[in-house]
Amino acid sequence: MSQVLEQGRDRFLALAARVPGGGALDALRAEGVAAFTAQGLPGTRLEEWRYTNVAPLAAIEWSDAAEHLSVARSALEAVASPVFACGLEVFVDGVHHAELDGTQRADQVQELADAATAPAALATLADAKRHPFVALNGALTRDGAAVSLDGDDQRAVHLVFAEASADVASHPRVVIETAPGARGTVIVDHVSLGLARHYSNAVIEVRVAENASLDVVVLQRTNDASFHTGHLAARVERNGRLRTHTLSLGGCFVRNDLEVTLAGEGAECVMNGLYLGTGDQLIDNHTWVDHAVPHGRSEELYKGVLGGRSKGVFRGRVMVRPDAQKTDARQSNPNLLLADGAEIDTKPQLEIYADDVKCSHGSTIGRLDPESLFYLRSRGIGVEAARLLLTRGFAAEVLNALPEPALAETLGAVFADRLERSGGVA
Repeated sequence: MSQVLEQGRDRFLALAARVPGGGALDALRAEGVAAFTAQGLPGTRLEEWRYTNVAPLAAIEWSDAAEHLSVARSALEAVASPVFACGLEVFVDGVHHAELDGTQRADQVQELADAATAPAALATLADAKRHPFVALNGALTRDGAAVSLDGDDQRAVHLVFAEASADVASHPRVVIETAPGARGTVIVDHVSLGLARHYSNAVIEVRVAENASLDVVVLQRTNDASFHTGHLAARVERNGRLRTHTLSLGGCFVRNDLEVTLAGEGAECVMNGLYLGTGDQLIDNHTWVDHAVPHGRSEELYKGVLGGRSKGVFRGRVMVRPDAQKTDARQSNPNLLLADGAEIDTKPQLEIYADDVKCSHGSTIGRLDPESLFYLRSRGIGVEAARLLLTRGFAAEVLNALPEPALAETLGAVFADRLERSGGVA
């Protein structure tokens, strides 16, 4: 381990020693400290981190939030729009702010710091011994949310994790559990209240019960100075359906890990992703789908748009185990490069140990279609407007798949605005 990574590990462990004890999170913190002490921060010699150097993150002396900040609701709504008021729960610098919650608090949500007992799924799906940032989250978690869905609730639960203080690291934990047959949507939204540099290291654990259907939207739309590492681990039971939507539209350093186990026959997952790189931004997406039993279905579409000198990384792994006959698995990673300095390292993978399956995977890297661009120019559309129109069209498939139309409209505007401000369409 390099000296920078060692120093970063030691500083994080010093922060962990100051986390207040007591409550349902004590066991999680103890396990996290032990696992993080054993692993430390990952280096590029590890295959999973070959293209992503965490030294810039490790070199910063991060701190915990010093106090309970006063935040105006209007400031929050300006960056987290649209706000789903009925199911809104707000955390600032990793701490719950009840005064910013929705006018009618979501009765499906409980704050982890206030829980008398830990949720059943906590620390059962995200493996701290295999993932160093999961271990770090466990060691430093102060608060988070447990979401329980037990009916056909059409209200989206909107969890906002806002960062406000300079050089503060927060480590939110979210646990989502559904009852058999339940339906619901949970939005996990990472935003910045200003321009201060910060770091968010989030872990989400999801258990989809038999015959249940769940949409989980993970948004990362923080400022250009921020760092983000996120890990979502899910288990889908018999005839359950999980749809994930992972959108990375901000930050300077972003790493998303997504693991889904299809554990019951007839289980399915749809994984949609969109990442926009500008400037010197790094965005890394690692996904893994485990077809553990027969008759499972997975469909994965991750689209990348990279401009400036940004770098994207995609590694998508699908495993079909020996007994998982009649599996249907599809994976696609199209990427659009808008500048000569942008790059993408992409590696879709299939590991198939069964013989009666339908599986496909692929990746493409290209530029805007010159014929389409010429067609729009010939209709009197300026070159920048034409490039923006084509780029938004490339992203539309993922945006239109979002479960909330208002969210798709807002994020489409965020996507376009970030492209224009960066000069990525010029």
